Amino acid sequence: MTDKRKAVALISGGLDSMLAAKVMLEQGIHVEGINFFTGFCVEGHTHAIRRQDAAKPKRNNALWVAEQLGIKLHIVDVIEEYKDVVLNPRHGYGAHLNPCLDCKIFMVGKALEWIDAHGFDFIITGEVIGQRPMSQRKDTMPVVARESGAEDRLLRPLCAQNLPPTLPEREGWIDRGQLYGFSGRSRKPQMALAAQFGFTEYAQPAGGCCFLTDEQYAVKLTDLWAARGERRYELDDIMLLKVGRHLRPRPNFKLIIGREEGENHFLEGYRKQFVHLHAVDFEGPLALVDGQADAADLELAARLVCRYGKGRDAEQVRVRITDLQGDSRIVAVTPLSPADVPQAWYV
Repeated sequence: MTDKRKAVALISGGLDSMLAAKVMLEQGIHVEGINFFTGFCVEGHTHAIRRQDAAKPKRNNALWVAEQLGIKLHIVDVIEEYKDVVLNPRHGYGAHLNPCLDCKIFMVGKALEWIDAHGFDFIITGEVIGQRPMSQRKDTMPVVARESGAEDRLLRPLCAQNLPPTLPEREGWIDRGQLYGFSGRSRKPQMALAAQFGFTEYAQPAGGCCFLTDEQYAVKLTDLWAARGERRYELDDIMLLKVGRHLRPRPNFKLIIGREEGENHFLEGYRKQFVHLHAVDFEGPLALVDGQADAADLELAARLVCRYGKGRDAEQVRVRITDLQGDSRIVAVTPLSPADVPQAWYV
């Protein structure tokens, strides 16, 4: 091996992609990372907002992994292109709205475009046969390689010994004997390899990294499409679905109600885009009105907002309602009781 070959590694921020890149670095391959930003990633702002996530590191795990490996990371915005993957997956959805197989094909295809444009030789992923029920099966791995266009320029170092040799192996760029044959859902082999490499800290090995795999998030997104009468979304839509308590008391509007201080601060950034409400005399949440609400709807919304604030037991609470022009008015309402809020309203 005379020329130093170059590979790009798909870096999600999880343990598997970290190990796959490290295995290649150990063989003298020049590795750079690539991370595709779809807007649906679990990491990022949500951990910084929520009190329940206070113990979690406030970091982008993909950037952190690249730093630990000492490699350059390229973050590529694919929000617009990715919409077709979410809305029209050729291979369908998983348990929720996760188009995992189409997603993997898309990302490997984008990585292929990147290596062709930058003079790199092959692509690395952290996939392991049998680890994911939709995209990481022995019968779907050839589908990813074929439909992405990567073919045998796609190398999976952690399970390569269970698959036919790829171009980098056949050409002698890497030693197949130093690759691995991991399979199945157990992460113990990966955790043992991490210890061997001296990695003592990494993202939870069994954690997903996409909100589309989350049942509650999928329900919210389905509700959004149903309310609009069409399947479409913008970045602000999918960000707001990650935050707050979502209630739809009537078909024509939904309330997004902050559950804690951090969420209230986040929702404040959207005040100019939505009619919004908050109690005047008591501490409580900020709420955004998503949809078309008349005066009666807004009175109901005000009563709901009071239900989740410190004035919930008061006979009356004054609530400020601010419209899209920035004009506001104050209404006095009686807070709803828990019995007045049916479970069916919760999205």
